[in-house]
Amino acid sequence: MKNFDVIVVGGGPGGYVAAIRAAQLGKNVAIVESNHLGGVCLNWGCIPTKALLKNADVLDIVKNASKYGIEIPEYTVKWSKVIKRSRDVSRRLNKGIEFLMKKNKVTYNPARGKLIDATTVQTTSENGDVKKISASNIIIATGARPKWFPGMEPDGDRVITSKEAMVQEEQPKSLIIIGAGAIGIEFAHFYNTYGTEVTVIEGLPTILPVEDEDISKELLSIFKKRKMNILTDTFVEKIERLKTKVKVHTKDGKIIEADKALIAVGVQGNIEDIGLEEVGVILNNGWISTNGFMQTNIEGVYAIGDVAGPPWLAHVASEEGIIATEHMFGKKPEPMKYDNIPGCTYCHPEVASVGLTEKAAREAGYELEIGNFPFRALGKAMAVGDTDGFVKVIYDAKYGELLGCHIIGAEATNLITEAGIARKLEATWHEVLTTIHPHPTLSEAIMEATADALGKAIHI
Repeated sequence: MKNFDVIVVGGGPGGYVAAIRAAQLGKNVAIVESNHLGGVCLNWGCIPTKALLKNADVLDIVKNASKYGIEIPEYTVKWSKVIKRSRDVSRRLNKGIEFLMKKNKVTYNPARGKLIDATTVQTTSENGDVKKISASNIIIATGARPKWFPGMEPDGDRVITSKEAMVQEEQPKSLIIIGAGAIGIEFAHFYNTYGTEVTVIEGLPTILPVEDEDISKELLSIFKKRKMNILTDTFVEKIERLKTKVKVHTKDGKIIEADKALIAVGVQGNIEDIGLEEVGVILNNGWISTNGFMQTNIEGVYAIGDVAGPPWLAHVASEEGIIATEHMFGKKPEPMKYDNIPGCTYCHPEVASVGLTEKAAREAGYELEIGNFPFRALGKAMAVGDTDGFVKVIYDAKYGELLGCHIIGAEATNLITEAGIARKLEATWHEVLTTIHPHPTLSEAIMEATADALGKAIHI
């Protein structure tokens, strides 16, 4: 039985990052992954969906080329190529992760891993070959998968999950999306751009319910202008599968028909058959319980990424992987904190946020100074022809601390990093306002929103 310093079970953005960091520390590392390295994020999530969304952006530019003085009277969409480009991007990156494993001398086991005890992992390859490897430390990074409720079980054909939504051989003429979180909203934008008739059903009062209410309301208004049918405060009772369509029955008596239904109501941890019960790892509501250094209740066993609970984000998994690895080998990292995690939704316009929403800040007892700046008042946004949305900043009125930043608009997912750094450094409105922002740029909107919070706005 081969012995290692650490075994990582799962090769997603948490697992492979943890493996590389351990190798950088001079450790003998094994990684066990039964599917493709890169996990859901690289193969069926973050990356391939962004490739699809870029395809949609290009189509949108073609549709609206005339406003830039370019006439494109005829064009043809090759759906198979739309899908193929996304898969090609994913495959290239997957090979890149394999290269990184070799570069860092990480032993890659293409097999399913299961803990036998706190220092032993059993690996089962696709052809049934069973082996055992051991280490003084084990990191569980098995991720999560789509969940659904009774009555809406997917069949991969008429009722699909995000995985099938990325590889549809033919574009559906109509699609019902159940769930208006980031996954549901991104697919709503994608399919609507290509002309699919989209209906979104959400049980909560608004779409993107984790976002600031003003952001959610703005996106709702924009999506309705794009002729999407958005049903909030609506719960699905069951999905009726017919030969050529589905009927979605809601609890308030509505029946909605479409070619297909996409389930996007959340995820559940991959905790089954990986030895947690045998080893005695404690769970909390279906997720592995950990402390700030990602330690479980079993000495030497850590858990990172989606399987360790929300927020279910690739960048969170990667940071957790680094913290877990550095902690187990005595590097004394800071414990994981979740109060400054940026969240991004890659629809159009993009949505990004960090820190507290206005509602959460008020509930926490802060007195607030709030500023807003619309992209339509920004020179760069007008120049590029992308003026939907705004920046909203929330400051503590007493000390001037930036409590939250919420953006809906062009390049929001890139702009949000400025606010994240400001919060990390405990910056106040003074530092943000007196940092000279280049002109013309979209980042000026953050400075302008800060000026608005202080009653100093120049351009509105």
